[in-house]
Amino acid sequence: MTLFGRPFQPRLWPTLIALPTFVVLLGLGAWQLVRLEEKQALIAEIEARMAAPPMPLPADLSDPALEFRRVDLVGHFLHERELYLPGKTYKGTYGQWVATPFVLRDGRTVIVNRGWVPEKYYKPESRREGLLAGEVTVQGIIRLPGWQGWDSARPDNAPAANVWYYFDLPAMAAAAGLENPVTEVHVEALGDESTGLLPIGLDRRVELPNDHLQYAITWFALAAVLLAIYFAFHLRRPTS
Repeated sequence: MTLFGRPFQPRLWPTLIALPTFVVLLGLGAWQLVRLEEKQALIAEIEARMAAPPMPLPADLSDPALEFRRVDLVGHFLHERELYLPGKTYKGTYGQWVATPFVLRDGRTVIVNRGWVPEKYYKPESRREGLLAGEVTVQGIIRLPGWQGWDSARPDNAPAANVWYYFDLPAMAAAAGLENPVTEVHVEALGDESTGLLPIGLDRRVELPNDHLQYAITWFALAAVLLAIYFAFHLRRPTS
């Protein structure tokens, strides 16, 4: 057999190794394209939830599709029972999140992540203007609790020190001594830095990693390189 005017003689073992490897690389590239479509659909769904009009916190919170829905909470804060999540940054400055129990009109108490404070304002008395008193309305986003990373990397919360690295709502409710707590979800208060008040609410955006197109291109490129090497290896120089 000739190819490009040169003898082409495939060998058995290189072919047995290269062929399945080539198929696997193509399969990985195709799988990444499928994941790309799934991730794009998920991002579009989350954006649609966040764009929907705000609603009161539902009585039934068992539906996972409630995550990222906007809510209006009416009630009052229990500032004396703040909970702290350290190791958070805002515009490159180190600080922590402040989560505060919020008693709804219907008697339920939901934990609200009010947002970020810098290190020098950790103590509530240093930011008294932000300790909203009386009945207020809070706009926020429903979030599901729990550790979001690898289980092997999950740090231990320290309830005795009131230090929380992730939202463990039953434990946080117990540590704060809450009555009738909501433990299925918490709420992230939406940000409004222009008020000058602390904490600064979170500027919630859809930030799901979506690198599947780059991964697909990488796998397909490796398949093309393998194919080129395979043919180059088996093309023999013409004998004079």
